[in-house]
Amino acid sequence: MKVKEPQIGGICQSLRGRDKNRYYLIKSINADGTVMLVDGNFKRLSSPKRKNVKHLSLLPDKSQAIAEKLVQGKQVFDTEVFSALKAYNNPQQENEVEDV
Repeated sequence: MKVKEPQIGGICQSLRGRDKNRYYLIKSINADGTVMLVDGNFKRLSSPKRKNVKHLSLLPDKSQAIAEKLVQGKQVFDTEVFSALKAYNNPQQENEVEDV
């Protein structure tokens, strides 16, 4: 199932650009059809990446705890975002850790 509208806290995958196939969390939605993306590692909350929604695959998954903090204006840390996206961006490492 593909989501049609971006949501704050939603998880998406980049389809175009040098960051192709990378997963991000949506920090905010702009009126001009772009979103601000963070991954907690390369793109931090202090300097999010601006990307057109057309160049994203919006997943049905959402980080509810981070979304609530972003909407309420509470402080969110990069480590929280990185942890939420860890299973998406590093699937091999997750499997190796579980096998041990």
